[in-house]
Amino acid sequence: MPPTAERRVPLTTIVREWGRIGVIGFGGPPAHITLFRQLCVDEKAWLTPHEFEDGVAATNLLPGPASTQLAIYCAWRLRGPAGALIGGFCFIVPGLTMILALSAVFLAAHPPRWVLGTAAGAGAAVPAVALSAALALLPASWRRAGPERSTHVRWIVYFTAGGISAATIGPLLVVVLVVCGVVEIGIRTRGTGHRIAPMPGFVPLVVAPAVTGGVAALSWVAFKVGALSYGGGFVIIPLMQHDAVVTYHWMTGAQFLNAVALGQVTPGPVVQTVAVVGYAAGGVGAGLLAAAIAFAPSFVFVIAGARHFDRLRSDRRVQAFFVGAGAAVIGAIAGSAIPLGRELTHLWQVGVLAAAAVWLLGLRRGVVPALVGAGLIGLVAVLAGAAS
Repeated sequence: MPPTAERRVPLTTIVREWGRIGVIGFGGPPAHITLFRQLCVDEKAWLTPHEFEDGVAATNLLPGPASTQLAIYCAWRLRGPAGALIGGFCFIVPGLTMILALSAVFLAAHPPRWVLGTAAGAGAAVPAVALSAALALLPASWRRAGPERSTHVRWIVYFTAGGISAATIGPLLVVVLVVCGVVEIGIRTRGTGHRIAPMPGFVPLVVAPAVTGGVAALSWVAFKVGALSYGGGFVIIPLMQHDAVVTYHWMTGAQFLNAVALGQVTPGPVVQTVAVVGYAAGGVGAGLLAAAIAFAPSFVFVIAGARHFDRLRSDRRVQAFFVGAGAAVIGAIAGSAIPLGRELTHLWQVGVLAAAAVWLLGLRRGVVPALVGAGLIGLVAVLAGAAS
């Protein structure tokens, strides 16, 4: 429902509070959800707990960065479209500014040795971060599939398809995600009279092969990240890696690992990794363009569709689509660890990866400390002469 007169919040307040969360929002979607709940529900009582949870559920059904869409949605509830635009902008900009500044350092033509060591260390932990992200998403997706044995068998098939696709055919991963969702719609609506509507994701997929380079190629990659990435923010990694490293040669595999690490250790949404790819492709302007294209769908989805979120959540076909696509997404995130791991170039990085895996998967500790610790190990390694 739209904002009411009783809870219209000054735009200056949205600027201050959403900007504050954009600055301190380290830790990805769980941290962002917690911060917005504390602000909007616990401290200010702008939203009821039920309204906030409905917003979390609805934005998790949308493609693109869920925590960014939640930030836009909460601001929309308080001040309509103007609040949504301002709130989303203020949430995104602090992290975007930081990640572009760091990109200039880490992607310089001749960065200092300490930068190379820190980047190599943090990058070595990234495959473990991917596995950790997949593991965190798995229980909810498994429960969403339902209690029947047949649904769990299909879930495993979708998960496996996503994992194999991310490890082998990165550019076509979106097709696999959409197909898994459509197949599940067909199975769950069989005999009900529901017709499977064409998926809008297939329209840009048809023209994708015509994109050969330059601004058009960067725009297509950023659009995939923002509009066609179903599930957690980490699914952007397999969507971008092949394009950025193999197809267009904007960056090396090691630099891509650095980009992922930067997206994890800076505040705000993980999707801002796309700005690093844009910077590598064409400098600050291209980084800003990539970020603008990647985040634009989130604003459109929320501002145009927020009034219909209740209907979206209750639609059987939507729910079925995300059972299939969601399982494939988690498989893709896990599968991305394989090509990411292949980019490690030093033996000591394998040890860093193993330590990060123990920290993240065994001890279930935080991602940011893992990456910072791995970066420090890399710094020590390069200063000790273990890597050049």
